[in-house]
Amino acid sequence: MSNYQHKKGTIRDNALEALLHDPLFRQRVERNKKGKGSYSRKTKYGKNSGQEASSKQVDAFLLLAFFVLTAAVMHLYYSGL
Repeated sequence: MSNYQHKKGTIRDNALEALLHDPLFRQRVERNKKGKGSYSRKTKYGKNSGQEASSKQVDAFLLLAFFVLTAAVMHLYYSGL
C-alpha cells in the first residue's frame, strides 16, 4: 500500500470511507477535446509561450533608460567638479 497522507484528520471508524471523502478522490471537471466546450485559448504545445513585448513598449523603455543614465552621468560629472 502507498504512503498517501490524507488530509481529513484522524481516521476513527472506517479507513475506506475517510479516503473516499479526501481531496484525492474529489470530483474533477474534464475538458472536452472535441465537440461542445472544447475550444481552448491556450496553444497545444506552448509554441508562442515566450512572446516578446511590442516594439512601442521596448522603445519607451529604452528611451527612459537612456534619460536615466544620461541624468546619472551628468550628476556624477557636475558633482565631481
